[in-house]
Amino acid sequence: MKIRTILVLVLALVCGGSAAVGVNQWRRQAMPAREVATVCIVVAASDVARGAVLTADVLKTYDWPEALVPAGALTSIEAAVDRSVAVPLVQGEPVLEAKLADKEAGRGLASLIPHGMRAFTIQTPHVAAGVGGFVQPGNRVDILLTTTGGTQDWTGGGITTTLLQNVQVLAVDQRLDAPEGNRVEGDQLKSVTLLVSPDQAAKLDLGMNKGTLHLSLRNPEDIAEAEARPATMAQLRLHQERPNTDGPSQVGKVVDLLARVMAARAAAQPEAAGEEAQETPRLAQTQIQTLRGVHRSSVRVDLPR
Repeated sequence: MKIRTILVLVLALVCGGSAAVGVNQWRRQAMPAREVATVCIVVAASDVARGAVLTADVLKTYDWPEALVPAGALTSIEAAVDRSVAVPLVQGEPVLEAKLADKEAGRGLASLIPHGMRAFTIQTPHVAAGVGGFVQPGNRVDILLTTTGGTQDWTGGGITTTLLQNVQVLAVDQRLDAPEGNRVEGDQLKSVTLLVSPDQAAKLDLGMNKGTLHLSLRNPEDIAEAEARPATMAQLRLHQERPNTDGPSQVGKVVDLLARVMAARAAAQPEAAGEEAQETPRLAQTQIQTLRGVHRSSVRVDLPR
């Protein structure tokens, strides 16, 4: 290749590159980049546990895209200082009004109780036996009540019923946040504090004094009320079976069978002569009892003999 041809190619490349750079700079000047509008909001500078009181050193401000600012976000650190955290915060998370207690609510557990609600503590060594120590603050539980009675009553000696459903756990012992490992040893757990209404608090107090309370852990997304039926000792001791509502009952079948047998016996006996033939046959009384599940019935049948 001649030197002249090489020089022409190099010149063409240089001119093309210069033209591309010039066009790119012109486009930048003609179409300036759009600036994203931001809003200064308060975020957590470090992790904050549930129930802790916010201070200025655990908060900072951050320019958040205006279109992505969550509802209720605080815009000044002064608005968040000295307020208790109702929900744990992680580093960099926006501080929302809904996650903080009012300043007038004070500190500690009382600041986490909404208006119109109450905190009720269950103190019993068996309170968490049903969930093996896995109940943690913030969980949702059902409360079961077990009472005992006489073996002659309809319960057969004892009954367990679902007293309350979907109740929030405020604290476990004196802890407002979950411990490391998310488990409390059964021999260490002494009490559970629940968030309930005044009427529910009265039911818990009566149940704790008259029976034994246990907890049943729920999935946090399962908020629907379940149709829970009481369990009795009578049901545990006897086989459960639906009452027969289709067709004749077992008692009716037995009575019909006995009637046929006695009719056949009477037809086979020779007829008595004289007045004895006109005598009314004496009747023998028998009683048949049936037991179907926990449903008991009886009938008396008069049979000729």
